[in-house]
Amino acid sequence: MKLPNGYGSVHKLSGNRRNPWRARKTTGWSLDKKTMKYKQEYTTLGYYPTKKEALQALAAYNEQPYDLDNNLTVMQLYERWSKEYFQSLKGKSGQRTITSAWAYCSDVYDIKLRDLRARHIKGCIDDGTAVVRGVKKTASAGTKSRIKSIFNLMLDYALEYEIVDRNYARTFNLSDDIIKEKAEAKRQHIPFTDREMEILWANVDKVLYVDAVLIQCYSGWRPQELGLIEMDRVDLDNWEFTGGIKTDAGIDRLVPIHPRIRELVKQKYDEAIRLGSDYLINCIDSQRKNDIKMTYDKYNYRFERIRDTLKLNPEHRPHDPRKHFSTMAKKYKVDEYALKYMIGHKIEDITEKVYTQRDVNWLKEELEKIV
Repeated sequence: MKLPNGYGSVHKLSGNRRNPWRARKTTGWSLDKKTMKYKQEYTTLGYYPTKKEALQALAAYNEQPYDLDNNLTVMQLYERWSKEYFQSLKGKSGQRTITSAWAYCSDVYDIKLRDLRARHIKGCIDDGTAVVRGVKKTASAGTKSRIKSIFNLMLDYALEYEIVDRNYARTFNLSDDIIKEKAEAKRQHIPFTDREMEILWANVDKVLYVDAVLIQCYSGWRPQELGLIEMDRVDLDNWEFTGGIKTDAGIDRLVPIHPRIRELVKQKYDEAIRLGSDYLINCIDSQRKNDIKMTYDKYNYRFERIRDTLKLNPEHRPHDPRKHFSTMAKKYKVDEYALKYMIGHKIEDITEKVYTQRDVNWLKEELEKIV
């Protein structure tokens, strides 16, 4: 049955091909100056194993047309894909993770999508660089893995809309070296050295959020827990605060406020009142007054800025103050069950968990062993 004019066409290519049937769409007419006749111009929709599938693709396009620009660049595809994909993400932190990884792919931004091959994607993974806070950096193992995922998803999207006929990102796997490096990156958290603690205390009134890091060092809160401590759960009369997330043992736990950080907590408390915030720790440097809540992503950014500004160990991460608290507790022989209560770890001992009653004064006595 003959297809209508302007509908497009399907034909079989010569040779031994996995997908020999090509579907193409009429995109316009051009004048042949030699014959002075108009001829049709086409754009390929895709290649298919059977004539039936090629016709189905052509029918699907005519029912719901999409852009057939053969000059589409990799960056233009990323913009289309990310605009749709970001809508499926619950928070902005996921978007920032993707945009941060995409920054390492600038070498392929202007490549025509039809010319993109596996070697280009591997180049981004192995050799891509990005400028992070003024410093040119290569991608970490985790970022390399995210780059691979971005191309996987982005080219899956292009395949779905038949913009490309092959996803080259899925023709190879990450190298063993990258997988090994990524595994090693999931390293143990490291406590601060004595010298680093001196630096932090010396800059508590000079560098923003050093006070938050020190509060974390003497209380053991997870970074996200720190930002979720509610004002009505801070008791300055008895010097204790309550919060916690993640596990049954971690939720709704009381932690005494160590004498060394009481003044810092009081300052944060007064600051929150001035801001009209429901939370103890806030983003006072936020550009938007209605966006001062300290999320993990925001804390991570500010922690890294402190680390780099004060030239602390570049391997430090936002969970390290929690590790520091645990390390100090063990150094000063804080009771192991008191430590587990305060950091929210599960207690396996049935007697301790069920039958032993502990009061807050006991926790304070144990905590204050830390000097």
